[in-house]
Amino acid sequence: MKLYGYFRSSTSYRLRLALQLKGLEYENCPVNLVESQQKGEAFAGRNPFATVPMLEVDGKDRVQSMAIIEWLDEAYPENPLLPADIERRYLARELAYAIATELHAPLNLPVLKYLKSEYGQDQDGVDTWYRHWLARTLQPIERRLAQLNTGDFLFDKPGFFEVVLMPQIYNARRFGYDFSDAPHTTRIEAACLALDEVQRAHPDNQNDTPEGETVQ
Repeated sequence: MKLYGYFRSSTSYRLRLALQLKGLEYENCPVNLVESQQKGEAFAGRNPFATVPMLEVDGKDRVQSMAIIEWLDEAYPENPLLPADIERRYLARELAYAIATELHAPLNLPVLKYLKSEYGQDQDGVDTWYRHWLARTLQPIERRLAQLNTGDFLFDKPGFFEVVLMPQIYNARRFGYDFSDAPHTTRIEAACLALDEVQRAHPDNQNDTPEGETVQ
């Protein structure tokens, strides 16, 4: 397996987490989003979306992180990310897709650049935008976790939901989001960060992480 991604890309981080938690070996192949390498013919010719991540398996390219993660669970059933019970599977998807569908689109890099170039927003304005949309989804997720009375993870181990949650928390902290009223979310974050698999997937620990880069 070859994973084409960028150290700080939340969708790349999702896929690294999924691969690590499933115990699958892969080669990390950096694609520099800052230099727009994903738009070059060498990459976009293989991936018409010109986005990361892209996972190459047995000579076939797969794109779109959520689709890849579900495919991995079907193609490699050992160490499943989704529970066997249908109701638990639903809950994992409910929470994971809330993040993937409600937050990724308004908060990804092209949108943030557009806010600056077309609407004249400075970094403070972009940060305010970012935190506004985070709150619209992360606060309901915290309330849902409270309803479910979750412990260290949504269920008995990190899985589909945590794979999507952790990259969003990482980015939220970079933009100064306040987690002081999110004890369930931050407990899950701490439990995940204590795991070697999660540390290996973390943006700070990739072969394209700039020297001295640390989580904020």
